[in-house]
Order: sequence, then structure tokens, then C-alpha cells
Amino acid sequence: MNGFLTVIPLILIRFGLLSMLNKEALTRAAFFAPLIGKEKAAYWFYQISNVLFFVYLCFLKITTDPNWLYTGLVIYGLGVLLCLGSVSNFARPAENGINVKGLYRVSRNPMYVAYFIYFLGCVLLTRSLILLALLIVFQLSAHWIILSEERWCKKEFGEEYISYMKKVRRYI
Repeated sequence: MNGFLTVIPLILIRFGLLSMLNKEALTRAAFFAPLIGKEKAAYWFYQISNVLFFVYLCFLKITTDPNWLYTGLVIYGLGVLLCLGSVSNFARPAENGINVKGLYRVSRNPMYVAYFIYFLGCVLLTRSLILLALLIVFQLSAHWIILSEERWCKKEFGEEYISYMKKVRRYI
């Protein structure tokens, strides 16, 4: 089975579901906070690793080894479920614009966590070391993007966001 099939649910969730739930949320999800210093390089590593991840998956096959297959499917499935939940929560922010409900009560960045778990499932399903390397680049660069988003949120939402930061962890 072709690895491209693993991409379809994420595309449908990230763009289709988010657009159906809230067209404005699709625009918000595409927004990147102003970047400074190393964050600018991280942005490009993030974008390139995303594109390469999806393109490279098109050339990979899903493993038939039961140990890898079942482990990969469980992690991949968890990633898909977390993507569904985090995108649904993201589409419905609080009145003040801060997402604090659903998975956002556990993580300030549940979509990034969901993407990581989803991508890890893809790595396990394909047993690809190149995909693993892309995942590491993706995650490291995503961290720098998250730092820029947090700086922007502090400026945009002030004390409300700072209070939220004190209650909820960055990842899990």
C-alpha cells in the first residue's frame, strides 16, 4: 500500500474540516506570528520539512511487518484522532480569541502535538529513516515557531494569555 494514503486524512482534517467548521479559523491556522532571529530560519525548515514529508510519503510503501504495522497504525490513528480534536477545538475559540477548551486545556499546542504523533505513525508505518529525520527537523523547527506564537499571544492577549500559560503546559 502506498504511503500517500496516510496523507489524505490530514489534508481532509486540516483544510476540509477546518474550513467547514469555521472559514476564519482556516485563515487563523495559516497565520504565522512575526518571526525574529533564528525563528526565520526555523520557519523555512518547518515549511520545507512539511513539503518533503508529504512528497516523500508518496514514494514510500506501508510496511507489512505485523509488529511495525500494528504499532504504526495505533500511533497513526491516535495522531488522526488528536488532529480531529485539536482542529475542532481550534475552530471554536473563546470570545476573547484564545483557545482554552477541549485539548487546549491539556496543551497550549495540541495541533503541533497531534501532527508530531501523526507523523511518527507515518514513520513507523513506512519504517523510513529519512522520514524520521524529516520529523526531527519538523519538530525542532516547530518549537521555534511556537515560541514566536507565544510571544505574539502575550502581546495580543496580555495577562489572560500569561495566566493561561501558567495553567497549561506548552506540549503535554
